[in-house]
Amino acid sequence: MSDVSEIQVGSLERGRCRYFPVVPGRVEFAIALRRLLLEQRPAVVAVELPEFLSDAYRKAVARLPEMSVILYTADDEDRAVYIPVEPADPFTEALRTADEIGAEILFLEPDTQERPHLHDAFPDTYAVQRIGLDRYIEAYRVYPQSRTDEIQSHAAAMAWKLQGADPEARVVVVVSLNLLDPLLDAMEMPQEAPERRRSAVPLDVQLVNPHPESLTEITIEYPYLQERYEFFRLELSGEEKLDRPRVQFELLREAEVKYKESTGDVLAHWHRRAIARYTRNLAHVSGDLVAGAYDLALGARSIVDDNYGWEVWQMANRYLAQSEHSSLETVRLSAGEIWLNTKRLRIRRRLPRAKQRRMPTGLKPRKKEKFAGEWAQQTSGEAICSYPPEDLVIEEYGRFLKKKAKALLSEERVRVEPFTTSILDGVDIRETIRNWHQKKIYVRQADRLAGEVGSVVVIFDEDEENRCDYLTTWLGEHQNESDMAFYSTHPFEHIVGPGIGRAEYGGFLMTLPARRMFDVWSDSDYDFAESKSERLLMAALDYSVERFVVYVAAKPPRSIFRSIASHLNRKILYVPIGQLSPTKMKRLRVVHVLDNYDRRADAKDYIY
Repeated sequence: MSDVSEIQVGSLERGRCRYFPVVPGRVEFAIALRRLLLEQRPAVVAVELPEFLSDAYRKAVARLPEMSVILYTADDEDRAVYIPVEPADPFTEALRTADEIGAEILFLEPDTQERPHLHDAFPDTYAVQRIGLDRYIEAYRVYPQSRTDEIQSHAAAMAWKLQGADPEARVVVVVSLNLLDPLLDAMEMPQEAPERRRSAVPLDVQLVNPHPESLTEITIEYPYLQERYEFFRLELSGEEKLDRPRVQFELLREAEVKYKESTGDVLAHWHRRAIARYTRNLAHVSGDLVAGAYDLALGARSIVDDNYGWEVWQMANRYLAQSEHSSLETVRLSAGEIWLNTKRLRIRRRLPRAKQRRMPTGLKPRKKEKFAGEWAQQTSGEAICSYPPEDLVIEEYGRFLKKKAKALLSEERVRVEPFTTSILDGVDIRETIRNWHQKKIYVRQADRLAGEVGSVVVIFDEDEENRCDYLTTWLGEHQNESDMAFYSTHPFEHIVGPGIGRAEYGGFLMTLPARRMFDVWSDSDYDFAESKSERLLMAALDYSVERFVVYVAAKPPRSIFRSIASHLNRKILYVPIGQLSPTKMKRLRVVHVLDNYDRRADAKDYIY
């Protein structure tokens, strides 16, 4: 192994040759390579690509920015080989820029043998923007890969081709990072012409046009990023950078606009925060710094819903230069035809339909108005009451929130320490594995939580635009049903049955025991509150008979409420709404209001 101090990027300048190692397919290296070629303008650009595909590559480069796929059949196996030619690939950029500056192109891989398989797990190339290209390459070369006879033979064949280039010309050699050192060593001595190992040159080399919908699956960099690179490369100058996180942010925002247009739903800021955190963790699990298109779509589906996941995937696949109609044959390709170890993502898109599907036989249809306004005429407005099945659901979820908040608080009071004389409350497996190198077992001690949870406040929307103008307080009908105060959209502006209105909660408060609560919205004791959510929280602290009050919202309450709670001998347990199931919260947000108790008998025929 070479001494670390000798592995410097400056050593890549050898005589008339300037070696430029790259990670195939990665945009950071394409940017750096284009900048180098435009600055140095060498007479020869040597690329680690096979000579027998030179014509196909030249035709594919001429079609850019429209992408192509080179297709040929291996001579020794009955299998098709697909090679996508994408603009963000540094080898493709080498060919494009060489044509632009009028340099001679030298294809280094000989026709005599296949490229040997090399380990191609590289550190995330986004690190280039943080630590620089030189340090990235230097860090990779510190731990060289083991070499086989096949690798050394292949490097010698490439060196022979490079040694035959114009001896007086300035040459830039574009080579894969994992083949750099074998090639450098092979260039230290004269090489002989390699022995022919192919039985014949691969036949039937074709160029096909990939279908626009299949680009994300077959390209290394997702098409949305490559489209940005196409515009970026034309203005490449100075220290400009194409920042991956910024491009991802713009992708998610554009997908959010499409999502709102197709579903009518709006993302909250906590959705975006949770997606950023989740996709970051997905990337780290894969050993990357920045998430890819698959991780973005998975995060969008998991945090929001399938519809948003679909929009993110479609936006990642956007590449306006690609057309389904072409002089070449257009083919649909899947990831399994190009890559090994692919992953599958299932998205079930659910959108409102103007034309309903045929109902299954025996399913009772929902009742409809005989004429417009019929149900509105049957609404008396004399009183209001809830729909019991919804009461059961929301009461059960309230009990779940109490347990979850108490568990979160208990987890904060857990103390972990190395095992000495007692296992305390049990072995902490996670901490033990994390510190396995210390050869110690870690145990946990949980302090018991004194007190129970009383009131529960859930805030879906702070309602800064005053969309939820229906303010109501109603009392529990028996000892197991909570008193409830809530603000929502007006239910009788969306009538779904005679005397039955449908609304969406902005936020609600639940507290036990029942039948104690005055009208929260007219109580002057809570006029200090600056918003509807704060009024509900003040009422929750006031009416709670237990020490703890659960507050679920996108952001924690103002600090003054901690003082108010302390004065009342209460404590607020804040639960970020992003930690809860978005699907469950979406269903829970719907509320139906009936205009009298008699409506309950027939409500099941109208409520959906």
